[in-house]
Amino acid sequence: MVQQIDKRPSVIRSLDWVTICLYIVLLAFGWISVCGASYTYGDTEILSLGTRSGMQVVWIGTSICLGFVILMLDDRFYDTFSYIIYAVLLLLLFATIFNPHSIKGSRSWLVLGPLRLQPAEFAKFATALALAKFMSTYGYSIHKLRDAIITFAIILVPMMFIVLQRETGSALVYLSFMLMFYREGMPGSVLFTGVAAVVYFVVGIRYEDVMLWSTPTSLGKFVVLLLVQLFSAGMVYVYCNNKKGALSMAGYCLAITLLFMLFSEFVIPFDIVWVQLVVTAVAIGWLLWQGLGSRIREYYFIFVFAIGSMAFFYSADYVLNNVLEPHQRVRINVLLGLDEDLAGAGYNVHQSEIAIGSGGLEGKGFLNGTQTKLKFVPEQDTDFIFCTVGEEEGFLGSAGVLLLFLALILRLIHLAERQPFRFGRVYGYSVVSVFLFHVFINVGMVLGLTPVIGIPLPFFSYGGSSLWGFTFLLFIFLRIDAGRKAVRS
Repeated sequence: MVQQIDKRPSVIRSLDWVTICLYIVLLAFGWISVCGASYTYGDTEILSLGTRSGMQVVWIGTSICLGFVILMLDDRFYDTFSYIIYAVLLLLLFATIFNPHSIKGSRSWLVLGPLRLQPAEFAKFATALALAKFMSTYGYSIHKLRDAIITFAIILVPMMFIVLQRETGSALVYLSFMLMFYREGMPGSVLFTGVAAVVYFVVGIRYEDVMLWSTPTSLGKFVVLLLVQLFSAGMVYVYCNNKKGALSMAGYCLAITLLFMLFSEFVIPFDIVWVQLVVTAVAIGWLLWQGLGSRIREYYFIFVFAIGSMAFFYSADYVLNNVLEPHQRVRINVLLGLDEDLAGAGYNVHQSEIAIGSGGLEGKGFLNGTQTKLKFVPEQDTDFIFCTVGEEEGFLGSAGVLLLFLALILRLIHLAERQPFRFGRVYGYSVVSVFLFHVFINVGMVLGLTPVIGIPLPFFSYGGSSLWGFTFLLFIFLRIDAGRKAVRS
């Protein structure tokens, strides 16, 4: 009789205590920041359950308990029940769409008596588990069309439900999984396409009404169309290994554009964009002709990239003015410098910048901030809590917090790379991607560098949903990592 061997080392000894220590330190700094953000002059009951600082202690305590429960479960539980967890969260997201309770214009909250939960925060770890499960199946390849479609569908379905809840900011978080895809073999061209789209949008919208020299040519349109041409030529150089063709394509585009630009400036002024459209159309036709002649499929991809770039750019203005909500449109315009609304959409960012700037090098000290104590910054204990860190702890404290997050992210990358199975690695990089996105966007919007999309700073922002959601996300990975040395036969 053959006896099954399941040698499982102690979970406590297998845990990555460095990550847990970073988690505890971030929780402590987060609570101190919530105290500073919610404190009013003369208040001595910071631990009272009637205050946000007191309630945050409850959320922190329950989060630690949840983390302990997660660690006590078998690591195989998360692999076995990944799809079930994902399906349950999808049902919650769908049900929340019809939630009669609207909080600040959003229907993303489930109200259960005194308890309010946001399923979108928990759907992140469920989506990460589903992705890890599917991408670790035998024969999976992100280069297969069927596998790629299902993979992206796993992300897009919860995104769609969250958008229907009027929570666009939370939905955008799911785009961070693209970083994990890149680690798992997604072509760099896909990531480059995303970056190019951002460049098209920012440059095209920001400089649309700026004229090129004395010609009736939009500088934004001129630059974007030139970038489409040059990007396409560069991709021919890199992916098709056609150096001569790439250089000829770029040279002809630049030469023709320069010639007509000089003609418009010194002879007869006219809109050079029309010439660029013709040149771009010819370049796109050349790509198609090269693809048909050489049977190299990369030409078709570049052809689609060029067509998609044109479609995206000319639809961006329509989406901005007709699809986005008015407050979202105003926020983008303020960020791009098109509008200056210090009393409206730009008020939060302006006040947070004042608060951070007033902190100086060393800060004003714990509970000594003035901008935050006098409530000049709305949402200063949730989405804009980093301004409290800047005002009370100064540049040194802010840098210290960012270094802690950097240490956490680098540690998680290390843990993800040492996973023996693809399931753990995919989930680990999903965790890294979500944390990196939240920190980058949240700190960026407080500093006025990124749009205000209303996402929390991990372990700092007040509230139970976000804190529990990040705890689930992190501790599931820690449990998976702790079971990596288990011998099963």
